[in-house]
Amino acid sequence: MTPIGELRTAVADVTDAGPEAADGEEAASVYPVESEEDLLTVRHAVRAATIRAGFGIVDQTRVVTAASELARNAYIHGGGGTLTVEHPVRADKKGLRLTVRDKGPGIADLDTALTDGYTTGAGLGHGLGGARRLMDEFEVDTAEGRGTTVVATRWASR
Repeated sequence: MTPIGELRTAVADVTDAGPEAADGEEAASVYPVESEEDLLTVRHAVRAATIRAGFGIVDQTRVVTAASELARNAYIHGGGGTLTVEHPVRADKKGLRLTVRDKGPGIADLDTALTDGYTTGAGLGHGLGGARRLMDEFEVDTAEGRGTTVVATRWASR
C-alpha cells in the first residue's frame, strides 16, 4: 500500500506544469501501466493535462474516464503497457491524444469487443465502447498475438 504522503507527492508532481519541449509546446509524456498504482497516476496525469489544455469540467471527466478505461484494459487484459499523452493543436483548438499500448494477446474480434455488454472478464463490458463514445477520434490497431494500440483524441472545443 502506498503511504498517503507519497501519494500526495505523486499527485503534486503530475499536476504541476507538464514537460515543455524546446519550441514551447508541451512535450508528450509516457506513463507505465503495470500496476494499480500506475492506474491512479495515469488518472491524475490525464486530469492535469486536460486542465492545462483548457478543457471544461465535463470534458475533463470524459477524457479521464476514457483514459481510465483504456489503461485498465491494458493492465487487466493486455498484461500491462504504456499510456502516452500528447497535445495536438489544429486551427484554434487544443486537444489531448491518448495512446495506450499493451503487450497482450490482441483482440480477436474488434467489432464484438466494441459492443456494449461484451466482456472477457468480470466487468460490465462498457469500457472499450464507452471510451470510444467519450472521445472525438478513436482508432484501434490490434491483431491476435501482437498486442493492442488504441489512439483516442478529444478536442477542447467542439
